[in-house]
Amino acid sequence: MLARIIRHEWQMLKADAVLWVIVAIVGSAIAYGVWNGTRWVHFQEGAIEAARSEERVRFDRLTAQLEKVAAGERVSPFADPRSPSNLGSRLAAKVAVLPPAPLGALTVGQSDLLPSYVRVSTESREAVLASTEVESPLRLLTGRFDLAFVVVYLVPLLVLALAYSMVSGEKEQGTLSMVLAQPVSLGTLVAAKVVVRAAALLVIIVGLGLGTLLMTGVSLADAATRERLLWWVASVAAYMGLWFAIALVGVSLGRGSAATATLLAGLWLLLVVIVPSALTLGVQQLYPVPSRVALVQATRVASDEANAQGARLLAAYYEDHPELATGDAEQAMTDFNVVRLAVNDDIEKRVRPVVAQFDEQLSSQQALVERFRVLSPALVVYEALSDLSGSGQQRHRHFVSQVSGFHDEWRRFFTQKVVAKTPVADLSSLPTFTYSEEPSSALRARMMATLATLLVPAVLLGGLAFIRLRRYAIAG
Repeated sequence: MLARIIRHEWQMLKADAVLWVIVAIVGSAIAYGVWNGTRWVHFQEGAIEAARSEERVRFDRLTAQLEKVAAGERVSPFADPRSPSNLGSRLAAKVAVLPPAPLGALTVGQSDLLPSYVRVSTESREAVLASTEVESPLRLLTGRFDLAFVVVYLVPLLVLALAYSMVSGEKEQGTLSMVLAQPVSLGTLVAAKVVVRAAALLVIIVGLGLGTLLMTGVSLADAATRERLLWWVASVAAYMGLWFAIALVGVSLGRGSAATATLLAGLWLLLVVIVPSALTLGVQQLYPVPSRVALVQATRVASDEANAQGARLLAAYYEDHPELATGDAEQAMTDFNVVRLAVNDDIEKRVRPVVAQFDEQLSSQQALVERFRVLSPALVVYEALSDLSGSGQQRHRHFVSQVSGFHDEWRRFFTQKVVAKTPVADLSSLPTFTYSEEPSSALRARMMATLATLLVPAVLLGGLAFIRLRRYAIAG
C-alpha cells in the first residue's frame, strides 16, 4: 500500500507546476553557486602560484648572486646572500601554502577570510602567523554565494514550501476524507508524501550539484575525495530530514495552510537568522577579544625597549641558550646579527602575555560557538559543509600548527648559523615546507557528530509529529 501511494504521489507531484518552478530555481542557484565557488578557487590558485613564482624568481636571483660572490665579487654585508641573518629574515623567506581542497568549489567557507599562504622567516611567530578574531556565525553564513549557501538558506524554504500543505491542502479541498476512506492511515499517507518530496528534492540538489561540479573539471578519482563527497550528501540529507521533521510538527498542529506556512516561516527565520545573530552578540559580550591596536602597541613598546638594551639582552640570551655561546664572547657582544636575535627573542617574551590573552579569549569564543551551535541546524550543517570542502576552521588550524612547527625549524636552522657565523653557500640545504592533510579518521569523527546532531532531533520531532497525527481532525 505504501509503495502504491508513493507512486501516486509522484505522479501528482510531477503534474504540479510548483515542482518544476523549484527545479528551475534550485538549478539556477546551484549552477551559480558552484560557478562562484569555482571562480574563488581559481583566484586562490592564482594567488598561490603568484607567491610561488615570486619565490622561484627570488631564489634564482639569490643563486646567481651566490655564484658571483663565490667568483670573487664584493657585496655589502647587508645584501650578502651568504649571510644567514639576511637569508633567514628576508632574502630567502619561504612560502608555506595551504592548497585548495578538491571539493573547495562547493563551499567558500572561511577561505576568503583566512590566508591560504604565509611567508615564513626568522621574525617573531606573531609577525608570521597573524591571528584573526572569531568570525560572526551570521557573517560566515551570509558570505559568498556558493552551494553551501543554497543548502543552508534555500533548502529549508523549499522543504517548507513542499510540506506545509501536505495535509491541510487536501483537507481544505475536501479530498482528505475520501482518501482516508480507503484502507490507509493518515500516518502512512503523510509518510508517502514526505518520502516522495524528500527524494525528489535530494535528487535535484545532489544531481545538479554533482553534475555542475564535474563540469568544472573536479576529479573524483581519489578515494578521499569520494569519501568527502559521500559525507557531503549525507550531511545535506540529514539537514533536509530535520527540516521535514520540523514541517511535520507544524502540519500535525491541524491548522490551516496559511497559518502553518506562517508558523514554519517564523521557525526558519528563528533558526537560520536570529539564533546565529544572537549567538554572535553573546559571544562578543561574554568573551571580548583584546583590540589589535593593543597588540601592535605592545609590540612597538617591546621593540623600542629591547633595542635600547641590546647588549644586556645578548648576555641574557646566551644564559638561556648556553649551547649557542662561543669562546669569543667579546666579538659576539659586538655582532649585530646576534644582538638582533636576542632582541627578537626578548620582543617575543614581552608580547607573549598579550598574545596569550588574545588566544585565550579567542578560544573561549570558539568553544562557546561550538557548544551552542546545536541551537541552529544552519550553523551545524554549514560548519560540516565547510569542513568537507576544506575551507573551514579545522583544516586551517591544522595548517597553522604545521606552519608553527616549520617556523621553529626555520629559526633553529638560521640561529645556529648566525651565532656560529657560518655562511650559507647552498640554498638547497634550507628547510622546506610541505602541507600534509589531517588523518581521515578525524574527519569521520566530526561528521558522525554532525549527523547525530541533525538526525537525533529529526527523529524525535518526526516521532512527535506522527503521534499527533493520530489525533488529527479529518473533518471541520
